[in-house]
Amino acid sequence: MTMHTENEIVIDAPLRYVWLRTNDVAGWPTLFSEYAEAEIISREGDTTRFRLTMHPDEKGRVWSWVSERTADPETRTVRARRLETGPFEFMNIYWQYEELGPESTRMRWLQDFRMKVDAPVDDEGMRQRINSNSRVQMQLVKDRLESRRIRPVGTLDTHADTRRGGDIRTLLTTASVGTTDGFCGMVTVGPGEAVAEHYHPYSQEQLVVVEGEVRVDLDGSPRSVAANEALLVPRGVRHRLVNTSDAVARAVFFLAPLAPRPELGHVDTETREQAAAVARAATAAGPATEGPPPGRELVDR
Repeated sequence: MTMHTENEIVIDAPLRYVWLRTNDVAGWPTLFSEYAEAEIISREGDTTRFRLTMHPDEKGRVWSWVSERTADPETRTVRARRLETGPFEFMNIYWQYEELGPESTRMRWLQDFRMKVDAPVDDEGMRQRINSNSRVQMQLVKDRLESRRIRPVGTLDTHADTRRGGDIRTLLTTASVGTTDGFCGMVTVGPGEAVAEHYHPYSQEQLVVVEGEVRVDLDGSPRSVAANEALLVPRGVRHRLVNTSDAVARAVFFLAPLAPRPELGHVDTETREQAAAVARAATAAGPATEGPPPGRELVDR
């Protein structure tokens, strides 16, 4: 007889955030208390094969097995199965996610299994264990995801993106804290460096320089932005950041609204190497003459 369990919990966080965090298998040891290690073996499309290793049990035994997991982003469902079944004849897992509101997500775990004849636990005993542990782990996931949303995120908490030049670190994002309207981060551009030209088809970008000074080329027209100044980059406008000074420049950026998918958010119009050549030429030429004369306008509050 096939045994079946169903457990669910409501997490006070956006659906996309819950989906991204709970399907980051490599990060499971920081989300669940039972796993000591999650090793990714392979990825093919939306299917991930991985090895889970648990913490030692009360007798000092360490349990480990290989599973395969296929996520369907369209239906927000996941199907998984143990490839190394251990004491199970089979173990199939089905996860469902349901958006209850902008800040509320229901997550359900359904498991179908059958134990081997010589397993140390029978079917009913394992059903009780799964139900008990699922409730514990679901509550832990809920607590950890909700608490992560309101913690400060620093530049050391994220990896540097240097593909376009400079040092770009996204801080408050859908994946990190569950932003739904946009995302923000910090960009650092060293002397003589540049961030390659690109544009955002779906988003405006607001740039605030907090240290140093940068030249922002908007559709080829340069604008100098100094510390404590801000600049709006309209949707669809090509822009490049260049630091022609001898000091490091840092700026905070905010983009909104979000693109339908992250990979649609940026369109590159030059390479990092091309941008570096522009920066070298600009540094050698000295300060550029801007289009409109500089000045400070009254802010309409």
